[in-house]
Amino acid sequence: MLQFQPPGFIQKIVQTSLGRMVYYTQAQAPWLISGEEQQDLPPLVFLHNFGGGASAYEWSKVYPAFAATHRILAPDLIGWGDSEHPVRNYQINDYLTTIGEFIRQTCTVPVTVIASSLTAALTIRLAINQPHLFKKLLLISPSGFNDFGEGSGRRLPVEVINIPFLDSLIYALGAENELAVRNFLERFLFAKSERVTQEMVQAYLNSAQQPNAKFSALAFLRGNLYFDLSLYIQQLTVPTVIFWGENSQFTNVKLGKRLTKLNENAIQDFITIPDTGILPHLESPAVVVGLLLRYVFGVAQLQHI
Repeated sequence: MLQFQPPGFIQKIVQTSLGRMVYYTQAQAPWLISGEEQQDLPPLVFLHNFGGGASAYEWSKVYPAFAATHRILAPDLIGWGDSEHPVRNYQINDYLTTIGEFIRQTCTVPVTVIASSLTAALTIRLAINQPHLFKKLLLISPSGFNDFGEGSGRRLPVEVINIPFLDSLIYALGAENELAVRNFLERFLFAKSERVTQEMVQAYLNSAQQPNAKFSALAFLRGNLYFDLSLYIQQLTVPTVIFWGENSQFTNVKLGKRLTKLNENAIQDFITIPDTGILPHLESPAVVVGLLLRYVFGVAQLQHI
């Protein structure tokens, strides 16, 4: 969805074991970065959340702030955005595998990764299994959506979602029309409905309407990708900072603090972002940029910028 990217960002492609993965990186004015210069910049990977219409657009108001100092890599995950949408029953290992493949193919490791929600939780699992890939994790509301055995993500009974033809109808009514997309952003993802713009609605709608987009979205809705993050987070060794929208639905701040207490060695800080929902980086991007700067660069580096 190049039309929704900031100026100077282009679309590139890598091949994963599940198909073509599109990602966005800076390569044109106003960045004016040659190929060699771009390769010399440290990579910074942004991974979007799951849910109908999700894509790299979710981070597009944040990553330009780092484009002068880092090589930005913002992929549409498999099954989302402009990446390939294989017809399959998506599972957790599909994303652990393809995210790992993406990092190895595009980055000199270790790399700093910025991710949100369920994808952030999956990144924790990947960092436990392959810590050499990661320098630092900066995570927005990481949750497996079944943390401490308390399900928080499914809105409809799985028996209903699995009824043939009805699942397609649910997706069409809930994700493939403008009114439904706006309603979901305003009521469930944002703390302040007036912050939802027409561009946001169109970007989510465009992603949701891609051929076969329903398969990844329905896997998420059914809970196929859910897990209990509390069973894994204690094994994390990669330095991590967690941010949490104060008014986040589905997964609240209390959950974030409870998860953090399980591993205060690796999790170096927990920051609540006031007056935001589950996507503070889209709802209040300037605030998130300001917070991320400290942890991407470190205080000592910031003093010399």
